[in-house]
Amino acid sequence: MHPKGMKRKTIFAGCLFQILSLAAKTTAPPVPGAEQIDLILHLVDGKRVGLVVNQTSVLGNPQRTHLLDTLLARGVEVRKIFAPEHGFRGTAEAGEWVNSHRDASTGLPVLSIYGKNKKPSAEQLRGIDLLIFDIQDVGVRFYTYISTMHYVMEACAENNKECIVLDRPNPNDYIDGPMRKEGFESFVGLDLIPVLHGLTVGELAQMINGERWLRTNPDRCKLRVVPLKNWSHGDPYLLPVAPSPNLPNHRAVRLYPSLGWFEATDVSIGRGTPFPFQVIGYPDRSCGDFSFTPHPMEGMDMNPLQNGRACFGLDLREYPFEGGLTLRFFLDFYRKTGGKASFFSRPEWFDLLAGNDELRNSITSGLSEQEIRLCWEKDLKEYKVLRRKYLLYPDER
Repeated sequence: MHPKGMKRKTIFAGCLFQILSLAAKTTAPPVPGAEQIDLILHLVDGKRVGLVVNQTSVLGNPQRTHLLDTLLARGVEVRKIFAPEHGFRGTAEAGEWVNSHRDASTGLPVLSIYGKNKKPSAEQLRGIDLLIFDIQDVGVRFYTYISTMHYVMEACAENNKECIVLDRPNPNDYIDGPMRKEGFESFVGLDLIPVLHGLTVGELAQMINGERWLRTNPDRCKLRVVPLKNWSHGDPYLLPVAPSPNLPNHRAVRLYPSLGWFEATDVSIGRGTPFPFQVIGYPDRSCGDFSFTPHPMEGMDMNPLQNGRACFGLDLREYPFEGGLTLRFFLDFYRKTGGKASFFSRPEWFDLLAGNDELRNSITSGLSEQEIRLCWEKDLKEYKVLRRKYLLYPDER
């Protein structure tokens, strides 16, 4: 064959290989750590196991089985279940006290770590060798599952237990928002990370351990992460199971970082409706043409903000939202409702959600979103350098 013909053939073969490789990457679904059962069985062989799980701890699609049932069927000695906010079955309202009980299906004790204690106690850890954490996060600092993971790691460090984190994708895989500052530590912000931290739970666990953020002695735990397969940072991911009662679908999950701020105001974001975190409204007709009226909804919110009052504002269910974090909704309603400091009905709570008091002060000072973003630009640059130390998956952004 003529050299030019061979060259064309080589180029064609190379292009075909790249196309096939790209197709394989885009068609192969992510494989969560929980689905790598053979590896998990090896790690827990001969061990007494506790599970930190909820309704998202499932394997397979569409024939889903719970991690608990899968491990029991394979002969793993699961001794205890630890339940986070919203409970083992994910049916408790936000902030609702979760009670300990026995699981009706297996008879195993379900121990609450969202009640009188948020960290597993030494008594609760008695009789087990390791804890497995397998809960789907949404990538937002003030979503409390990652705080539960932090406390689980602390408990493991204090009591010389192993901690295994089964990794899952981040559906809000962005890096944005204000950093949590010293003096603003709370259950909606334990670690020094931005609102959108751009990590999986496995990567965040490694950061917590590596940066020695555990507030205990020793300040590191025996950590093992079972990583994902077929996933890279920036890949889209639709959650197969709702992560909590008021994030019922992908739209709510995507809007949650931008609408969560309203929880510290008198503006409703749809709690008490079938579409929470997908609408915004206030009892004033000047706020918009769309209206809704919150009412008690069992399993979601029995005492919703603006209960029984018609709220006017925005319907975001079909809104072309690009994802990530924006302040435009919040600043818009701040102006529509008078632009007063009293807009923040719970200012201390807002500061904990933000991780500092700078954001609230910037808003009340009349700064634009662009001006506000400049305030956290330097912190984000420094955080991105730190983040790269703990990445388990490619990030070409």
